[in-house]
Amino acid sequence: MTDAVLAAEPAIRLMVFVAVLAVLMVWELLAPRRRRAVPRLIRWSNNLALVVVDTALLRLAFPLLAVALALWAQDQGWGLFNVVAAPLWMSLPLSVLVLDLVIYGQHVMFHKVPVLWRLHRVHHADPEFDVTTGLRFHPGEIVLSMILKLAAVLALGAPALAVLVFEVLLNATSMFNHSNVRLSEPVDRAVRRVIVTPDMHRVHHSIARHETDSNFGFNLSLWDRLFGTYRAQPEAGHEAMMIGIGQFREPRELWLDRMLTQPFRGPANDPSGAQAATEAGVKPAINDLPSSDRQG
Repeated sequence: MTDAVLAAEPAIRLMVFVAVLAVLMVWELLAPRRRRAVPRLIRWSNNLALVVVDTALLRLAFPLLAVALALWAQDQGWGLFNVVAAPLWMSLPLSVLVLDLVIYGQHVMFHKVPVLWRLHRVHHADPEFDVTTGLRFHPGEIVLSMILKLAAVLALGAPALAVLVFEVLLNATSMFNHSNVRLSEPVDRAVRRVIVTPDMHRVHHSIARHETDSNFGFNLSLWDRLFGTYRAQPEAGHEAMMIGIGQFREPRELWLDRMLTQPFRGPANDPSGAQAATEAGVKPAINDLPSSDRQG
């Protein structure tokens, strides 16, 4: 069983990735939620090129990825579920749930710690919001995220099957909740009770920082509701809201080489974000304003 899981992992992940990506790309073309302002060819090609860089780096940097580490921990008897010998019917869903909570916590941390935000803002600097945005992460963030994920897998003693299920789910739901697709209001309301929807996560990509610092979940919507970071809708509305980061809005910033250097350029906080948000019709919160404009 374990050997079969490890052997099939690359094929399973690749098949699900390609299938979900293709379906969502076609859905976006046929029924987009928002009108696009940036040509797809430039964005899609460079966002997908970043995926290639990230994947190659992970394979070079880590001799064991998450599923392989779970198998190794099982052989060594390391981690909670290996120590208590929990049955698979219990350890699998609990592992998926805990790993999803870890990703939520990591996401919050990458927003709150300035040096980590510099890496994560590459994801937010995309001026559009579609399925490829869900794949656009700086290699530095990918490496740090993998380290945290490996530590969580090791501490949990998560079954290899649970880790595979989680990785496939996380990748698929990240593409789904970043997609520029239209769900009817009743469907969106029902789905977001459990899973983060595109309308829910789009708020998180607002140029207004008080909206950016909300809706951190990638998979389950539970955590945002539980920890008070849930925001139902953007103040300017989904059609009018401005997406991205003010200091990286030039067309040249869409290219791979510029994305790779964005963490090292400009201030950690976006001084132009509050002005851009105001122009988009969003009243900036106190934390969106430059320090010179804050009172008290």
